[in-house]
Amino acid sequence: FVADASHELRTPLAMLRTELDLMAQERPTGVELDTAVASLREEVTRLASLAEDLLVLARAEDGRLPVRPVPLPAGELLTRVAERYARTTPRPVIAEASEQWILGDPLRLEQALGNLVDNALHHGEGEVRLRAVASGALVELHVTDEGAGFASSAFEPFAREDAARAGDRAGLGLAIVRAIARGHGGDADVSRADVWVSVPAHAPSRTGELLVIDR
Repeated sequence: FVADASHELRTPLAMLRTELDLMAQERPTGVELDTAVASLREEVTRLASLAEDLLVLARAEDGRLPVRPVPLPAGELLTRVAERYARTTPRPVIAEASEQWILGDPLRLEQALGNLVDNALHHGEGEVRLRAVASGALVELHVTDEGAGFASSAFEPFAREDAARAGDRAGLGLAIVRAIARGHGGDADVSRADVWVSVPAHAPSRTGELLVIDR
């Protein structure tokens, strides 16, 4: 893992050094300077994203992934994620209505679902659909597309077997998804182009209060 992480860090760092060396030699101005700065910002953004992903995985490995679960209507969560991506792509991104409630960290789950939708948009085909499916004491949050899909091995950090569907985040996007799911006491899995995270279900009591279903 450390060797793979080091390999991924070398490329953006080398790009940064090259750009800075060129700037020091050529002293660009105007449009050339703007282009050089934009390139530097892109590499810094990639480094920051990689560092954050590595931190999430390290915390998950140590059992310290910060998860702050609260009762959430699954349909609203899926709709928020779908609407965010629907505004930026010509492909349909649709969230199905759902009456399921879950116990989850909204920020972490939006991150996990966002990774799955982003993966489907970059490496899948056709319509992207989000839905919630009850599964005993858990609720599965599914993201499907019409592409060929990928194998469950892609959930491993720096997975290369299915590089075409492993995501754009140095092979960490799907590993982050699984880490977040397991941080909630669930898991992540895939069947071809149908991938999902499972999280604890939450049910309303007769008095209107929300009760956690024992998992």
